[in-house]
Amino acid sequence: MKILHLPTTFRGHKQWMGMAIAALLTLKATPSRATSEGSKPAPDAAMVAAHAAAKGDGLLEALLTELDRSKAQLKMDQVQAPYYVEYRVNEVEDIGAEAAYGALRENQHVHVRVLRVVVRIGDYKQDSYFGRGQGESSILPLDNDPIALRHQIWLATDDAYKAAGQALAEKQAAMKQFSADPNPVDDFAKAPQMIAVEPTASLKIDEAKWKKTLEEVTGLYKEYPDVQSVTASARFSAINEYLVNSEGTVTRCGRTTYSLQLNSSAQAADGMRLSRSPAFMVARPEELPTRDALMGEAKKMLETVVALRQAPIVEEEYRGPVLFAADAADDIVASLIGQNVLGQKPQLGKPNRTTGAFATSYKTRVLPNFLSVVDDPTLTDFQGKSLVGSYAVDSEGVKAQAVNTIENGMLANYLIGRQPIRDFSASNGHGRAAPGSFPGPSLGVLLVKSSEVQSAEELKKKVMQMVTDQGKEYGYRVETLGPGNSPRLLYRLYAKDGHEELVRGAVFSELDIRALRSDLIAVGNDPLVSNRAGGAPTTIISPSLLFDELEVKRADTSKDKLPDYPPPPLKK
Repeated sequence: MKILHLPTTFRGHKQWMGMAIAALLTLKATPSRATSEGSKPAPDAAMVAAHAAAKGDGLLEALLTELDRSKAQLKMDQVQAPYYVEYRVNEVEDIGAEAAYGALRENQHVHVRVLRVVVRIGDYKQDSYFGRGQGESSILPLDNDPIALRHQIWLATDDAYKAAGQALAEKQAAMKQFSADPNPVDDFAKAPQMIAVEPTASLKIDEAKWKKTLEEVTGLYKEYPDVQSVTASARFSAINEYLVNSEGTVTRCGRTTYSLQLNSSAQAADGMRLSRSPAFMVARPEELPTRDALMGEAKKMLETVVALRQAPIVEEEYRGPVLFAADAADDIVASLIGQNVLGQKPQLGKPNRTTGAFATSYKTRVLPNFLSVVDDPTLTDFQGKSLVGSYAVDSEGVKAQAVNTIENGMLANYLIGRQPIRDFSASNGHGRAAPGSFPGPSLGVLLVKSSEVQSAEELKKKVMQMVTDQGKEYGYRVETLGPGNSPRLLYRLYAKDGHEELVRGAVFSELDIRALRSDLIAVGNDPLVSNRAGGAPTTIISPSLLFDELEVKRADTSKDKLPDYPPPPLKK
């Protein structure tokens, strides 16, 4: 990919997919009266370069042609002309399949182009990006018929312009209730013009082979009569994102994700529901597990569910050391750190710098001083594994960059896009968006680093010694977490001989940012890549984490009722 920064003289998931497409198809637009008087202004050098970059791509050419028209003609009576216009298109190819009990039960192939138009009225300091002024979305034709494409773009632009005019009036009225703006930062950050046109991405997968594999994997249920449900799903996506704006930026970036998920559940004799859901997500299809490897993972999952049915319930209360394996640590980092280093602009009139648990933590300690956290979307691989959170240019046409969010335990930076917050007036390349939605600050590749690491064996011995010193029989080790950071695979680690015992029915009542700051005492040398789906896919990389004191409590003891009669026979 070639990225060109223009010189200063140039400057001027399947459920979601179904809901998004259904919503977008219902959009309507009524054209406004556009002016066409006067001669068309000569194109500036930036737009000449933009058109040259788009040559041969029918979609890009249509976007730029309509952008030229919008810049020249978009004007309604008694509404000022836009100072900024943006077109973003996500062309999505999505293949999804799911099998249960040895049979395919879902098979989908979606191909769609989602357009998002943003028209901003006002200026960079205060504009119409408020309420409905955050843009309009539409579905574009799949072929490159220039007239069909341009007509749809025109209607969406007209609708976005009307919405922007109304939004600016509403915003100005809302501002009158404040004697002075308590958070006087610009509404929109300037960004350098950029041309970055990558080759388009496409899926490379054998659909028939994977459907057969899903059926075979879920057919294992016949060997595990105590397991109530077994499903396996695959989702393969290729997304090509196009962006053009009136500043002269033109980008086309493609990415692919390949994901598999297994699910199984059962009930213990007391009715407690138990589940496991191992998942695999990569950017390259050759990294997916083979058929035999996936069968092995499925058997391991099913055997674990059976073992959980027989496992004892945790004691009513425990307070002491807890060791989180890297798989579980990734979930902690994602929820407690990842969501809190995003620089979200607060609501109109709010004095806060940002939102979230770290809103008032800028330049203060949020982690132990031996830990640092960087978000680096320019990383494409880590220890030989592909990173789906990697990207070269964000959804606002800003070049991706590494950001040290936490340095030696101190919060140093937030991740932001082109919506500034106090003390952060420019984007650091982290404005990202799902197809059809407006961009916001997002993670890319979040990596936890430590100046002090220990091996897994050293951490285990440390837990055993701490437990012994406290006069306890055992500590806890967490292998995986579920929703709400509740443990799915939790083991008692016995101080006497180091053996482990699987237990069930636990929750953590104090696993929060305070515990990260004060109770996290050591980390492992075993960083694990966790690729994660979402509107914009992300990657978390964390080693195992040891807390010297956490409270482990028994979950709500109410249990679901067991089935009233036995399942059908497993053999014909």
